[in-house]
Amino acid sequence: MADIAFVTGATSGIGRASAIRLAKEGYDILAVGRREERLQDLKVSIEAIGVRCHVATLDVREQGDVDQFIKSLPAEWQSIYVLVNNAGLAAGKGPVQEGLLDHWERMIDTNLKGLLYVSKAVIPGMMERHRGHIINIGSIAGKEVYPGGNVYNATKHGVDALTRGMRIDLIEHNIRVSQIAPGMVETEFSVVRFDGDQAKADEVYQGFEPLLAEDIADAVAYQVTRPAHVNIADMLILPTAQASATVVSKK
Repeated sequence: MADIAFVTGATSGIGRASAIRLAKEGYDILAVGRREERLQDLKVSIEAIGVRCHVATLDVREQGDVDQFIKSLPAEWQSIYVLVNNAGLAAGKGPVQEGLLDHWERMIDTNLKGLLYVSKAVIPGMMERHRGHIINIGSIAGKEVYPGGNVYNATKHGVDALTRGMRIDLIEHNIRVSQIAPGMVETEFSVVRFDGDQAKADEVYQGFEPLLAEDIADAVAYQVTRPAHVNIADMLILPTAQASATVVSKK
């Protein structure tokens, strides 16, 4: 039986691309997200590759639901080797004094607390088996701050710190902990950030070639396929046209 890779936020973007790429690497895929129809479409796509796929609707912000999901997994799905903590979002962009509490809570609850809830539920099994690999999807926003980023920056800086802390805590248990910090990736990210304003989201990626979700999935595959003694601890990935969070060459 193949190793199992668990991907959160798998209904779109980096999560979906990572699930498909890991399936192509031979992993059986455990995938969760909040949109049932998209999960079923993903399941069909992954099973067509020739590996097993188990999907379920799950909101990582709900700690009780996360625990129950992991505890109730069928026996053949319990030995999770790879965890890709991908579920995350940005909500709103503007001065902190004009921020909306709902936006702040969604980002903190998903980007930080959701990552912690899922990790805490999965790590005991990895410790018992003395093997595992956790990949946290961070952001360039966790490496530097930019105007209007405030709370999103804070959550992704938190992911960066948690990744480093988890690596220290789990080293004695033979569990690799890695981060991938993407720059500008054209997914549903900006549509969500701007509360569904597609035109405003499209403007973000005009005038240059942004990264694609598949580019980040390539990095996930690279990290998990290194020899057991190698941990690619941190990867900052930018489109060629991007030099920093705020410096982008647009034509």
